Formats: sequence, structure tokens, C-alpha cells
Amino acid sequence: MSNKVYTAEVTAIGGRDGEVKSSDGIIDFKVSKPVEMGGKGGSTNPEQLFAAAWSSCFLGAMGAVGEKDHVDLKDATVTAKVSFNQEDNSFFISADLEIHIPTLSIDDAQKLADKAHKVCPYSKATRGNVETSIKAV
Repeated sequence: MSNKVYTAEVTAIGGRDGEVKSSDGIIDFKVSKPVEMGGKGGSTNPEQLFAAAWSSCFLGAMGAVGEKDHVDLKDATVTAKVSFNQEDNSFFISADLEIHIPTLSIDDAQKLADKAHKVCPYSKATRGNVETSIKAV
């Protein structure tokens, strides 16, 4: 049986041109459609928020899987590029995660990233639902 460790609570008001607020007040800002989607831009959007969440979680997962091998991730970065796509009359998201670990070769960084992709909660949640590329750079 699973045990909920933490639950984030965020309320959206007004959809893509509205605002989001967390129950603890830390998140409290406007969201808007990007110009590329016919919006005004000027504030964050759901894709940026998702990319921020996934990239930070993924870096944490890399730390967890790299810990036993004492991998130095001090200067490591994960850049998540979350795209909003249209196919016919439906929409979907896709993601490209770029992994940079200066202390490892590209091959070793890719191996660590592949391991992290198996355990990262966001990777698990999107597996089979979101077209995803994980690439060491």
C-alpha cells in the first residue's frame, strides 16, 4: 500500500489566460497563452510549469540513481522542452529532456539519464502518454 508523502494543492482560475495559486501562497501568478498560440504572452504557461517540474524532479532522480556510484552532479543540468502539438483536431504535449553532466562522458551521462528516466515520478506518469526524448548533451 502506498503512502502519500506530500500533496501539492494549486488552483487554476480562468484557464490558460488566468492565474494559479497554491494553498501555501508560494505560487500566486498569472498564466497566459504564449504568442505562438495566439495569446498575449507576458506570463508563464502550463507547458513552462510542467517543464520546470519535470526537469527539477528528473535531476533529483539522477542524483538518486547516481548516488551509489558517487556521481558528481554539482554542475549537472536538465533542460526540459515541453511542446504543445496539434494533430488534426486534437492537441497533445511532447517533451525533450537534455541532460548535461560535465563530470561524465556523453555515454556515461546517457546511461545515468536512462536509469533516472525509469525511476523519475514525472517520467513514470508520462510513460506511454507523452512522446519523450531523453538525450545526454
